Amino acid sequence: MESRNRVRVALLQAGAGKDRDDNLRRQERLFQEAAEQGAGVICTQELFAAPYFCQEENVEAFRWAEAIDGPTVQFLRRQAQRAKAVVIGSFFERRAPGLFHNTAVVIDAEGSLLGSYRKMHIPDDPGYYEKYYFTPGDLGFRVWPTPAGRLGVLVCWDQWFPEAARLTALQGAEVLFYPSAIGWHPHEKESEGAAQVDAWRTIQRSHAIANGCFVVAVNRVGREEGPGGRAIEFWGRSFVADPMGRVLAEAIGKEGVLLADLDLGLMEEVRGHWPFLRDRRVDAYGEIVARYLG
Repeated sequence: MESRNRVRVALLQAGAGKDRDDNLRRQERLFQEAAEQGAGVICTQELFAAPYFCQEENVEAFRWAEAIDGPTVQFLRRQAQRAKAVVIGSFFERRAPGLFHNTAVVIDAEGSLLGSYRKMHIPDDPGYYEKYYFTPGDLGFRVWPTPAGRLGVLVCWDQWFPEAARLTALQGAEVLFYPSAIGWHPHEKESEGAAQVDAWRTIQRSHAIANGCFVVAVNRVGREEGPGGRAIEFWGRSFVADPMGRVLAEAIGKEGVLLADLDLGLMEEVRGHWPFLRDRRVDAYGEIVARYLG
């Protein structure tokens, strides 16, 4: 289902373990299901071919990294060709010895690599020790024109930063995609779990509203054990929001494909009523580049 104004997006929400081939087989089944449902754009979760190895600082985890022409991106290119869809996929990029990125690629329906985005904001929290592994991105915020619309891609921790969404939207993005890996520490789930999920949904819905565009958030699922008996329970809850922040489709905490039909023409209507881009005081924002103004 695809035209200039309408596109069907598919969000592949899955778990991942320590067997790369098994991870790819699971994703391949989801790609096939998305293709059978007529998806025009298919997006994976963050680091879909690997376990979430960032729960600890372990040099052995660098074995999951690959060059941009490595087997994971080749797998994505084949899936794009088979599905005849634009594919957005996330992987651990080995750029050079000792230089690694958390990278998303955009692939067209013929299987050609349109480009890549390297995660700009890198967290360092208990269980999310990403600064040990990933160099901050140096490609900037990017948008790709495709037959399925102008697509912007950001990754997980980027979703908490309105500047990233705004700068991508200002390049004409009609849809912002966020491959993600976010979940609960089990000891926090009862006391903080509901609030954490609500905050995650709210910030991304706010990007849709403030920028008058669609937002697609794709999370992973499953409990992954970490060192010392620790674990993360990835909550899933992948969702799609329209330019008014309305949730068009939302998954639960199970593996599967979430589909949503986007009417890109809605952006014109919503931005006409809420002309936030028109009313921005671009002459008054120079200080935004400061770290702090207090």
